[in-house]
This record gives sequence, structure tokens and C-alpha cells, in this order.
Amino acid sequence: TMAKRLQKKSYAPLAGMIVLVSALIALLFFWTPETTAQTSQPSVESTTIVKEGAQAPNFTVEMFDGTKVTLSDLKGKVVLVNFWATWCPPCRNELARVEKEIIEKFKGQEFVFLPISRGESKETVAKFREKMGYTFPMGLDTTQSIFKKYATNYIPRNFLVDRDGKVVLVSVGYDDEEFAALVKKIEEQIKK
Repeated sequence: TMAKRLQKKSYAPLAGMIVLVSALIALLFFWTPETTAQTSQPSVESTTIVKEGAQAPNFTVEMFDGTKVTLSDLKGKVVLVNFWATWCPPCRNELARVEKEIIEKFKGQEFVFLPISRGESKETVAKFREKMGYTFPMGLDTTQSIFKKYATNYIPRNFLVDRDGKVVLVSVGYDDEEFAALVKKIEEQIKK
């Protein structure tokens, strides 16, 4: 009948329009000039400014409690500078192990764990500390000015600084192997 033919025909343009609009939306969201020119993320190596063997760039960080810590004032101690953020799952996994496996383990020794929140407000860090029950000192790098002296991308990121202010280990990301290597290197440096 005529009515049935009209019904069938009215869906065809609509279906075609939906396909076209969907294709345009996909193109807008997923196509950018960068993705066609470079399909991969920058390498960890290319985003690491401070390499092993280099002097650690000096900085002063405001701590969560309002005090300030200057890296050069810690000369003579082994320092683990840890860049992290509350929204970063590997950072949270790493921090969950730090209290028992690094802070408590090296308590009373010439060692400082210096976690620095990258690009987040004090309020965001405060909520996270409260939720997690963390009481250990944390630095705030709200503008990423400290992070940008060390790297351009990727967290968690650890820089182990020896007693003379030299970087002896750089690690990026988190897994059991990375964490074990970090703890081992801290032990070696403290014994020196």
C-alpha cells in the first residue's frame, strides 16, 4: 500500500543522516592533525630533563603544613623526590606502599622522602590526605614549576638524589619491579 511505502522511504534518509552525523562526530573527536602526524606519545626518555648522573636542580617547595623545604638544604642526606597527583592510579598505588616500605623502613637514617603533588591545589591534596589517612609531609607544586625543571610529562616519577645532590636513579611509572629497584637503590645510597 501507499502508506507502507511512504513509511519505508521516510526512514532511509533519516538512517543516512544518522550515519553521516555519527561519522562527522567521530571525525571531530578522534581526528586531530597531531594524530595523523605522530601516532605515539612522546617517549619517557624525551620527556625526562634531568638524567641519572646530573646534579639535581635546586628548588624550594611549600609543604602541605605551610613550611618550606629547599633541596640544597638537604645535602648530606639521601633524598627521594617523588612527583605524583591524586588523579593518577599508579601514583596512588605507589604512595600506598611508601609509608611502610620506605618512610618507616628508613626512619632515623639520613634519608628524606619528598613527595610533591604536581599541579594540584592544596584543597585537592587535603581531601586526598584525609581520605587516605596520610600524615607524612607532602610538597605542593601547584604551577608545576618544580616538575618542569625535571620533566615535561608522565607521573609517577622518582628522582633519587645522593648526599652530594647528584641524581643516581630516575624511574617513571609504577610496578612491583620498579618499586623494589627503588628501595634497593635507597638502601645502597644510605650505606655509602
